[in-house]
Amino acid sequence: MMSDRMHQYQSVLLLLACVTISTRLPTTEGLKDLVLAGIFPIKGEGGWAGGVGCYPAAEMALEHVNTQSDLLPGYRLVLHWNDSECEPGKGITILYDLLYNPPQKIMLLGPGCSTVTTTIAEAAKMWNLIVMSYGSSSPALSDRKRFTTFFRTHPSANLNNPAYVQLFKHYGWTKINIIQEAEEVFVSNVEDLERLCKIANIDIVTRQSFLKDPSEAVRNLNRSDARIIVGLFYETPARKVFCEAYKNNLYGKRVVWLIIGWYADNWFEVLDPSVNCTADELRVALEGHLTTESLQRNLNNVTTISGMSTDDFFAALHPKLKGSPQQTPGYVESPLAYDAVWAIAIAFNRTIIELAKHGKLLEDFTYSDEFTKGVLYDSMQNTTFEGVSGRVSFTSEGDRIAETQIEQMHNGVYSILGFYDPYKDVINFRAGFKEHWVGGKHPRDETQMIQQLRTLDRFLFWSMVSLAAFGILLAICCLIFNITHRMRRLIQMSHPNTNNLMLIGIMLCLVTVFLLGLESDNVQNKENDRDRFFSPDNLYPWLCQARVWILMIGFTLSYGSMFAKIWNVHRLSTLAKKESKKVESWQLYSVVGALLAMDVLLLALWTGINPMRMEPHKFPPEEAKDTEDDVEYEPLLEQCVSTNDTIWMGVIFAYKGLFLIFGLFLAYETRSVKIKELNDSRFVGMSIYNVVVLCIITAPVTLIINKQHNAKFAFVALSIMFCCFLSMGVIFVPKVLEIYRRKKGDHNDSKKLDDSLPSREEEEKHQKLLAENEELKKQIQEKEEKVKILNERVRQRAAERARLTKEQEAANSKEEPPQPNRISPPRQTIAAEVARDDRHSDSALPSSTDDPSGLNSIHEL
Repeated sequence: MMSDRMHQYQSVLLLLACVTISTRLPTTEGLKDLVLAGIFPIKGEGGWAGGVGCYPAAEMALEHVNTQSDLLPGYRLVLHWNDSECEPGKGITILYDLLYNPPQKIMLLGPGCSTVTTTIAEAAKMWNLIVMSYGSSSPALSDRKRFTTFFRTHPSANLNNPAYVQLFKHYGWTKINIIQEAEEVFVSNVEDLERLCKIANIDIVTRQSFLKDPSEAVRNLNRSDARIIVGLFYETPARKVFCEAYKNNLYGKRVVWLIIGWYADNWFEVLDPSVNCTADELRVALEGHLTTESLQRNLNNVTTISGMSTDDFFAALHPKLKGSPQQTPGYVESPLAYDAVWAIAIAFNRTIIELAKHGKLLEDFTYSDEFTKGVLYDSMQNTTFEGVSGRVSFTSEGDRIAETQIEQMHNGVYSILGFYDPYKDVINFRAGFKEHWVGGKHPRDETQMIQQLRTLDRFLFWSMVSLAAFGILLAICCLIFNITHRMRRLIQMSHPNTNNLMLIGIMLCLVTVFLLGLESDNVQNKENDRDRFFSPDNLYPWLCQARVWILMIGFTLSYGSMFAKIWNVHRLSTLAKKESKKVESWQLYSVVGALLAMDVLLLALWTGINPMRMEPHKFPPEEAKDTEDDVEYEPLLEQCVSTNDTIWMGVIFAYKGLFLIFGLFLAYETRSVKIKELNDSRFVGMSIYNVVVLCIITAPVTLIINKQHNAKFAFVALSIMFCCFLSMGVIFVPKVLEIYRRKKGDHNDSKKLDDSLPSREEEEKHQKLLAENEELKKQIQEKEEKVKILNERVRQRAAERARLTKEQEAANSKEEPPQPNRISPPRQTIAAEVARDDRHSDSALPSSTDDPSGLNSIHEL
């Protein structure tokens, strides 16, 4: 902070020591001077040096105004000016120097830089000084409460923003990025652009700003994959920005830059030591970029108030320039400086007339004269004329209204594409205009995402549908067979109506295979249309509901019929002998009906509370094979979902799971039971085993492969068909073979089949024999264990006896001769114990006289 103040003080002392540069026309006898204070940016670093081209235009305007006899009669305009170097501190110092050094200044021409103008225009009201700027474009200067005496012939930078929005709409860009220099003029401009973009539903993805070094801001744009970039910065930082863009590869066919258009045409070729990129590298980075600038010349090339056309003006200006027009900063804005002087002259002329009515003179103006300031302000507000920059008029905020010119660079040369009309809010492109884009077409605002529906493989779909249709045909044949032979005893004893319900359920389950392969037509994908099987989009939610309803009802009819049979088999097997063991049909129907009622209730609640709908599941994008197109494909998979579907599926799985487990338990318990009243119960049990196992496998696997549409469809379809085919085969094939085994096909064939089936009494006797056999096996096992123990004891005692015998013989040989017929006491003890143990063991064995049934049972076994 202290260094800044010291710099300002040094600048003041330096400027006070300098002689103020004055430009005057040759003195004419009897004319009074109306002195203007002028501020032009000529030198300096980092700013806009537009005074190089604007000052000669202002000087030429003074000459032309002072030669007009009908304009300012008796007066002539005089300009005292100095160089602000586009520095706010130096600019305010020059203002003080101009105001407090004679002669009296009536009005201020300039400054040209918005940063300097912001400071000076806000302070000028303290001296009742009207400010006319020729180069300031900051939107902040439109604030009339802050800048009460400010006018400008340079249109506000905000006038470019509607042109930007129309360009975005023209090219279909809905996402943009912004990089700006941290200056008030650009901050205000960006805020207005954000407001317009919000109204037009255009998203600003990222907004980067920088103070001196733009490298980090450019890298951030590159990281965010910026495509459409609006750049707001002065000419010198612009070279740094595009040098960094070249280094970060932020250019080419995927990127388009939109920048300010009031730079010199060859601004990128200017030698700048602070930029370490060549002009050729900058030209590569700038290829195809767009510029917008408020129109600063009269398109119609008509004769203006000065008597010159726009072409005449530039022809007269060229000799006054020190270099070529393309290399002169401010050359483009020179018509604005020329018309600014003419606007001042016209306003002075009106003010002189108005002051004369009140007995006052314009040359008597002082910095405390509010009345003259007010008259001069009104005169400037009402000034309008045809100038070399176009029609000159001012809004209530002191802004210039003008069209916006849109240009594009191709091979280092700018060409005009068209003009934005602020009154009609349209872009009028030039007749026969031709855009030049890297790659041949304008970039997209992001990688184009094409939704691609993942559809079922055609061969897979028709294969599964064909198998399902074949299964339905088999079920119909079985149904016809069941109805045709319903009077045969074999079919009657299997309860054919229950089997018919099972067949209807199987057909419904097979119909579900076809419904699972249908897809909606809500996603347009021409590449895959030929492989899709449409269901009208508005009917797809109903298709989702139909899949669940038909599959659940079909499963309940098929599996429920088998469950009803096995449940009745278990019930009959547990009845006492004296109770009736007849199976009534209504008992089977009631079981199936109860299960079906539970399904209907649950499905009705689900459909009523949380109806199903189609919702596409999005997969990670996949790059196109041709990366030059900047296209990615977003795979979509249609899924039937509903609110709280996890809860509903959990309830269904729990209910059906218990249903399956209980059926499995009953089938296991009755695996050896044979009942004449249900002669196919054993086959039903086998079918239940298969259905349960497949359901246990299918449910979790389906959840795992839920996003793999082909695999899921194939797995579910095969599981459904396998259950259906297996159930029909196990239950109906034996019946068909048995009935058609005999060629005559009379009713006696069933009698032989029934004779082969054991009765209830035979089954009970068989079970009793099995139990007795198990008991005898246990007793035999116990005896064998005891025999082993006794044999071990005999062996031990025999060894002990041998040892004692040897000891006795040794003792007798010493004392007396051995007596052969005498048994020693130990030996007698051992023999007695062995005999007692043998008798005890034999008593444990059943004898034929005690229990003849046991032996008979063994013989029967």
